[in-house]
Amino acid sequence: VQLQASGGGLVQAGGSLRLSCAASGRAFSSYRMGWFRQAPGKEREFVATITWGGGSTYYADSVKGRFTISRDNAKNTAYLQMNSLKPEDTAVYYCAATKGGHPTLSYDYWGQGTLVTVSS
Repeated sequence: VQLQASGGGLVQAGGSLRLSCAASGRAFSSYRMGWFRQAPGKEREFVATITWGGGSTYYADSVKGRFTISRDNAKNTAYLQMNSLKPEDTAVYYCAATKGGHPTLSYDYWGQGTLVTVSS
């Protein structure tokens, strides 16, 4: 599966953005989807994940209550709705897919990343 992330941009603190991850290839609905981010000078970190059917989600503590992961299997797209953004959310955001990897650690396919910049 090939992944294309989009929707990043510049936003003021307290604002919102919605990231999209469009998938091509077969059987998108059979993959768990995840979002990760990498801030300048830091390692990539887990943000959120959603099961293949969308019935279960899990978030990093740093974004819980502010971010929402979702998916539309009919459109082969996953989303990350980001509200109440903070300057520390500034990072390149990556979407990823896996069939059987660890939900927060191990993904098989990665998108190219989209930059989110939150100004104070």
